[in-house]
Amino acid sequence: MTQIQRQRVLALTPREHLETLWDALGIRVDYRPTRGPETGMAMVRGRIGGTGRTFNLGEMTLTRASIVLIDGTPGDGWVRGRDKSHAELIALVDACARHEHWQRRIDAELIAPLADELAERREAASRTAASTRVDFFTMVRGE
Repeated sequence: MTQIQRQRVLALTPREHLETLWDALGIRVDYRPTRGPETGMAMVRGRIGGTGRTFNLGEMTLTRASIVLIDGTPGDGWVRGRDKSHAELIALVDACARHEHWQRRIDAELIAPLADELAERREAASRTAASTRVDFFTMVRGE
């Protein structure tokens, strides 16, 4: 799994759930913050019709953190909103996943189950939306 895919899954997972699963992995390592965590704004862009020209949709709150493990391995984390501890935890997971001996465990025991949960939530939301869908059509009076 790539770093970007890993970051996405971690950012979309609620912090409390992520903390529980991270603690269950048992990876303990010392680190120090290098930047943040700090909260700011990011511009969200959209595409007309999903494929057309881009436009600025608006701004959203974003929190980022950067850490470095004691051995010098860096880690970065970003999360929507103002949860600083969530961003720092994502940065810690990112730094640990850069070590090959932890990466396999992190991907298999943490990221894969979380990705499956996200897919299930997305599917449930799609089913809910589909059940409320209204098809509009024009009726012709038969006079």
